[in-house]
Amino acid sequence: MTGGPSQEVFTLALREGGDVVTLRRRTQVACRALDLTGSPLVRMSTVVSEAGEHLLGAAALTARLSLAERAGDAVLSLRFRWQGERQPSASLLAAASRLLDDCRTSRTDDGRELVLEQRATALTRPLTVLADHLRGTLLATDGGTDLIEALRSQNRQLLAALEESQHQQDELQRLNTELEETNTGVLALYSELAGELEETNSGVVALYAELEDKTRQLEQANEYKTRFWANVSHELRSPVNAVIALTRLLLAPEAEPLSAEQRQQVTLVHASGNTLLALVDELLDVAKAEAGRLEPHPVDTDLRALFHQLRGTLQSMTQPGVRLRIPDYTQAGALVTDEVMLTRILRNVLSNALKFTTDGSVTVDVTEHGTGQDRRFRFQVRDTGVGIPPEEQERVFEEFYQVPGQHQRGRTGTGLGLPYARRLTEALGGTLSLGSETGQGTLVVVDIPALTPSLLTSRDGHRTAPAPREPAAAPQPDLAEAPAKPLAEWSVVVVDDDQAFLAGFRPLIGRLVTGVTSVTDSTTAVETVRRERPDAVLLDLDMPALDGYEVRRLLAADPATAHIPVVVLTATDPGEVPVARIEPVRAVLDKGRLTPAGLAAALTRTSARAASPAAPLFATPYPLEEDR
Repeated sequence: MTGGPSQEVFTLALREGGDVVTLRRRTQVACRALDLTGSPLVRMSTVVSEAGEHLLGAAALTARLSLAERAGDAVLSLRFRWQGERQPSASLLAAASRLLDDCRTSRTDDGRELVLEQRATALTRPLTVLADHLRGTLLATDGGTDLIEALRSQNRQLLAALEESQHQQDELQRLNTELEETNTGVLALYSELAGELEETNSGVVALYAELEDKTRQLEQANEYKTRFWANVSHELRSPVNAVIALTRLLLAPEAEPLSAEQRQQVTLVHASGNTLLALVDELLDVAKAEAGRLEPHPVDTDLRALFHQLRGTLQSMTQPGVRLRIPDYTQAGALVTDEVMLTRILRNVLSNALKFTTDGSVTVDVTEHGTGQDRRFRFQVRDTGVGIPPEEQERVFEEFYQVPGQHQRGRTGTGLGLPYARRLTEALGGTLSLGSETGQGTLVVVDIPALTPSLLTSRDGHRTAPAPREPAAAPQPDLAEAPAKPLAEWSVVVVDDDQAFLAGFRPLIGRLVTGVTSVTDSTTAVETVRRERPDAVLLDLDMPALDGYEVRRLLAADPATAHIPVVVLTATDPGEVPVARIEPVRAVLDKGRLTPAGLAAALTRTSARAASPAAPLFATPYPLEEDR
């Protein structure tokens, strides 16, 4: 505690014990004058007395009492000075530092000094006025008090201090006893709680282990279910593709004429095959959505053409007395989305509406709203059918769930339509909502962005951008190269073990090229290609013995066949074909969507890229259908 102005009150030479008593008494008077009473007074007077007794005998020992100001408070400062190297004891300094606000020693020009300070009350008068008051008080006290009275007063103060100390010690002992009792109770409670907590933890650990085991079982069951869907769907595509191809062959204009009844029957088979293939595709898409692999392929979409296709596809499902109203709509702005996904969404919603509407109408309305990046298309499908009870309106989006009731009699379905439509809508970055009233009909609203980014939808609902493909390198023209051979002069080798598919495919490819060589045993495929030297190889992937991946690898490794373009024909969704295992094939085509125009376009692209072995894969995940 240093700094600030000070006023000297008195200076006293200390030569004998009586001088120390006088110093103690004057210090007490000064403390009382500054309202410093009780324990602080006792501490100050005791330390001053002890210091005086300890230093008594030092050369030229004096004690100066001063009044100082520190931060607006009055401070009582007592400074002992003496000549020589004598120093206060360490115990005295420790006690003074503990009992007072400040205690410090320092060296002077001819000796040393000890400063003891104690903060008093707030300073309410000027320091000089307060110092004069102290001097007057001390002067009056010195004239009326003798040494014996001072000693008696000192004894009384000491006794009071001892009594207060004893009382504090007794109180401290009582508090210690209570604390020990409390600690004993706390330890007992802690021991009891620790035992209960250990039992609870054991139960939680066991429950967690059981839940973890159940979670693994559910995840495994879900994985088996997804794998089962994918495998069964894939196995179904092959025979369905054969049925569609054969019926298409029978219905072709150049085929032998059919009677009206026969044509109607074959047309029904063809339509049923397409319906079954669409259902299989839905199962595959649901499996892909479960596995987090449902990927949109945005393209410029013409709603007028899309609606025209829906009218032609769904008109046959309309029951007598029901009007299907799909507008001849021309959009005001561009719609960049996955056209196939959007078609499937609207087809499923409309099919569901037509199935449960026996009178009235099923109507499609389109609106465009928003601007810029927020521009969106809203499709509303309204029917006047049986409606859906309020408690069932969320459950209809559960896979395989069908609202129970008599309205289901005579109507087939899987319960996948609306859940599948919602999954596809979310994959396009949109929403599908439903409102219905029993007996009044249902309104389904599909709202999608005008610009759908190519994103992957993961199992937990998050959407992440797929790895971008390298852009196709434009082929460099070779002025010395001869014109490309016309497609009609081509020869091809078809490698496929499915006799039913080949029966329908040979006439289709035969209309486009001159020579067709079929290979049903994949082990002879490389030898046949080496011998025939065709213009292209059409290769299936799923075959016994050597599969299509191995055949492609062998063809690429043989210098005699490495340059021959390869087109993959597969019953698997082309989007699921692992590109790295089949490169450098030139095209991947879906067996279920083959048309003369689509096949010719793929072969033409193959011809244009044949001079560039490093040309990237031309995948056709959603090929064009016949009526597009």
